[in-house]
Amino acid sequence: MKVLHVIARMNVGGTARYVGDLVSAEPAGFESLLATGYVQGSEVEDDCVHGLPIVRIPSMGRAINPVRDLRAYLQLRKVIREFKPDIVHSHTFKAGLLARLVPGSHKRIHTFHGHLFDDQSFSGLQKFVITALERFNASRTDVLVSVGEKVGRELRAARIGLGQHWVSIAPGVRALDTTTYSGEFVVGWMARVTSVKNPMLAVEVARLLPSTHFVMAGGGDLLDEVRAAAPANLSVVGWADASQFWSSVSVALSTSDNEGMPIALIEAQLAGIPVVATDVGSNSEVIADGETGFVVSKSADQIKAAITKLASDSDLRRAMGLAAADRARLVFSPEKMIAAHAELYMALFRLAI
Repeated sequence: MKVLHVIARMNVGGTARYVGDLVSAEPAGFESLLATGYVQGSEVEDDCVHGLPIVRIPSMGRAINPVRDLRAYLQLRKVIREFKPDIVHSHTFKAGLLARLVPGSHKRIHTFHGHLFDDQSFSGLQKFVITALERFNASRTDVLVSVGEKVGRELRAARIGLGQHWVSIAPGVRALDTTTYSGEFVVGWMARVTSVKNPMLAVEVARLLPSTHFVMAGGGDLLDEVRAAAPANLSVVGWADASQFWSSVSVALSTSDNEGMPIALIEAQLAGIPVVATDVGSNSEVIADGETGFVVSKSADQIKAAITKLASDSDLRRAMGLAAADRARLVFSPEKMIAAHAELYMALFRLAI
């Protein structure tokens, strides 16, 4: 069975690793190919791309550009015609829009790794148009996948894919090669430094806790702004190796306005690090509140309170870290994720869903 995965670009992050694992796994009886464009601006391509069976769509990119998007559609249509996939599995908005417009007898699957409803970089009009397009494309899709139950519920609440076949598949995450950190108490934030991740909220929290050391890692369009606003107790380091980063912090922090199931937070928990995260997307499925960390509102005061509690109680920190590692290994197994997708692909034909 031939499966063509389509994504606009494989920038550093959890979505790229999720897709990369699916493409590289190739269970018996499957042949996979990845169609993708190139990273743009300050973005960096994820190392997981190396060694994958890949075909480039030169005009594909995240930004909306009618001329380039038409070229990308034609390039993708040519790839589909030549590869002759049984399934075209698209990921994220742009790739999902173009891939599901290509005609053919192949089955169509689209995975939502999150949504754009809370993304401050999009205007109200842009969100309206995107939602309308998602509703239209959902009607052309055999199966819709959400990376997290809550993300799926929020999409259906926006009347996307009502009456369609939905499944939720948690990401499979491999533990990084980390060491246990035993130095001073350090709070670590790792994500794209862009509006949807709300890095300025982390800066605000750092100001409220001047005696606590914070480290922010990642690149993006707000990196210079964050560096300029950072107080003395906040180190902004840019792109960093995830293994080294999670070996150097005591607590992981996420201040996002919107998430799917953030791979970075799962990697932190696999490293035995408790997490403090905003209650958005499927964060509450990644973190067991009060057991492996704290899920809080998008309030600097609530985040401060959670961090203070962990900073003042090393036994609690240790217990949450152990629970986080145990739960992450059980819930976010790569083998479970790959098996769930293989079963979904087979069911498309066996049950004609």
